[in-house]
Amino acid sequence: MTTELTKGARFNLSQTYPHVQQLQIEVGWSATKAGYDIDGSVFMLGANGLIPAEEYFVFYNNARSPDRALQRLEDSREGRQSFMLDLSQISPVITELVFVVTIHEGVEKKQSFGHIDQAFMAISNPQTQEELARYALTEAFTSETALEFGRIYQKGGQWRFHALGQGYDSGLQGFLDQYHQEGATPPAPPPPAPESTRRAKAVELEKKLEKEAPLLFDLVKKADISLQKANLTNHQAQVALCLDVSGSMYSLYHSGKIQRLAEKILALGCRFDDDGAIKIFLFAGNSQDMGEMTVENFHNFIGQAQNQYRGSGGTNYSPALQAIRNTYFPDARGGNRRSPLKANVPVYVMFVTDGQPFDRDPSEQQLQWSSYEPIFWQFMAIGKSSKDVKSKRGGILGFLSGGSQFEFLENLDDLEGRYIDNADFFSVEDPEAIADQDLYDLLMTEYPNWLKTAGDRGLLP
Repeated sequence: MTTELTKGARFNLSQTYPHVQQLQIEVGWSATKAGYDIDGSVFMLGANGLIPAEEYFVFYNNARSPDRALQRLEDSREGRQSFMLDLSQISPVITELVFVVTIHEGVEKKQSFGHIDQAFMAISNPQTQEELARYALTEAFTSETALEFGRIYQKGGQWRFHALGQGYDSGLQGFLDQYHQEGATPPAPPPPAPESTRRAKAVELEKKLEKEAPLLFDLVKKADISLQKANLTNHQAQVALCLDVSGSMYSLYHSGKIQRLAEKILALGCRFDDDGAIKIFLFAGNSQDMGEMTVENFHNFIGQAQNQYRGSGGTNYSPALQAIRNTYFPDARGGNRRSPLKANVPVYVMFVTDGQPFDRDPSEQQLQWSSYEPIFWQFMAIGKSSKDVKSKRGGILGFLSGGSQFEFLENLDDLEGRYIDNADFFSVEDPEAIADQDLYDLLMTEYPNWLKTAGDRGLLP
């Protein structure tokens, strides 16, 4: 049963729930007027009351703290922002986390929290979905453009929650001035690590996998073979896996086939990036960022994520496409882009579904806008299409014509209005009917050519 808190109340999380280390923190609000652009952010502070580095300010353009303890989740629900916090991973230099919500350009637009109600902050156990504590902000705000909802802080070796509900007129910049002496601006994406450093980290990761996760280690070796064939042995990319969680997919989740598929994509992620992690997004009627699947937490990650999904029914691609774009290239907020955006490292997205999109036009628009970004979409449909892959002895077999369930995806090659062709598609009737090696070969069918085109057109160095 949740503990209801009032303004100023304190709650000892470690004492009440001594065995809970992973927390999901959600801040929410409801705008009574249209046109409000509201964001949730977190400042991770040291004992001096300042962020030790800019990267400890977690917001839409810096979704993960450097100690990997805090992850900002994409949430397609209006008026909600969620964070995943692992207390066991918090850096020793961090003693306090301040959760704030601000109105973008509130002063300029003459907007304030006077038109915001039903604000709250809730702390839950993501493993059991049990809500541990909730603070409803019932104060009557007027001209405030920024609010401190609450703080999670350490005292006497225990983590506690303090319900604050404190408003300010200075917007986000006021918090930046307060918690960073130089009035820090949001951190820019880091440049890619030197090749020698990356290789050393990759070797370290492989040793860890060989010892602690031998099945994952075997998959990494198979992925490596396909990357060698594609001349991408030393290639670096961020990897995301987007999974359809609509009702028709239930048997695939229940049987463990989607979990095993996710492990194969995690292995690819281990070859593309030495951090040993991939982002997981689930979608049906809407989309939800489920955080990172890593070499430490991958066991039954997908089943737990499925249980945590709070979306609606249906099959809409566009909320997921938008959420992924907003995660990696947040300046456009997943919206319209008509000029090329260059980045040091591309994003490879594996998008798995068993149905046609209900929202065809918005989905096409998202693919058109994202063609100006260094992001590649690899669609895999579960069902029949003219690009159906059949498994035979001896390896991959080709694409057979026949009745199709995926006209939208089949026609991606003909989608107009794109800066470059940024997607590939194949289908399978059973995700485990393809040998692992063949799957990795399929995932590299169009990607190498896209990389070259993206470089030629100014999306990549």
